[in-house]
Amino acid sequence: MKVLGEKPDIKGCSRTDSFVHARQYCISLKTEHTILCERLVGALNHFLPEDIAVWSCREVPPDFHARYSCTGKEYVYQIWNHPVRDPFQQHRALHYWYQLDLNRLNEAAACYLGTHDFTSFCTLDSRERGDMTRTVTKAEVRREGDLVLFTVAADGFLYNMVRIMVGTLLRVAQGKLEPQQVAEVIEAKDRRAAGPTAPPYGLYLNRVFYEDVKT
Repeated sequence: MKVLGEKPDIKGCSRTDSFVHARQYCISLKTEHTILCERLVGALNHFLPEDIAVWSCREVPPDFHARYSCTGKEYVYQIWNHPVRDPFQQHRALHYWYQLDLNRLNEAAACYLGTHDFTSFCTLDSRERGDMTRTVTKAEVRREGDLVLFTVAADGFLYNMVRIMVGTLLRVAQGKLEPQQVAEVIEAKDRRAAGPTAPPYGLYLNRVFYEDVKT
């Protein structure tokens, strides 16, 4: 590493798919270098590409781990809800041109709240299947002009979980599911019961939470 003169073992707070964005992403590393945190921010930004920036740096306890010390995350999925596509939202939001009923979507999103087995909302791949239970503390849909934003926070997320949540909400928007049927999708514990996986480019890792560590 050009700044530290060493190659530290960097731990990231999350794994994300290609084309997913991050408004906040935390890493942790251990170094013997004596550079001050405030100077490290500027030094790193000098070498980073233009689409990545370090906002802050601080010392944490030796046992802190960006991923395993994380107590929760918040994601936002952006939908451009207008008959005409916006070139400035290209690869920044999903273009959905039919009108969205937010009352209907929020009724459906409320089914996500609480502690559930979210097997129906996970893409199963070659990775070993573990505990599929997650606790969702926030799930809401709001509109900002022509942008419709789905915000969801939980103690953790499964592979493609948020994108499948969005795909299922769009099934509700299309009348293929009634809002209360989302609870039945959860209970099914079957990926085939849920909607399609929404494209990655509308998804943003919005916030990362840690106990006793301000981010």
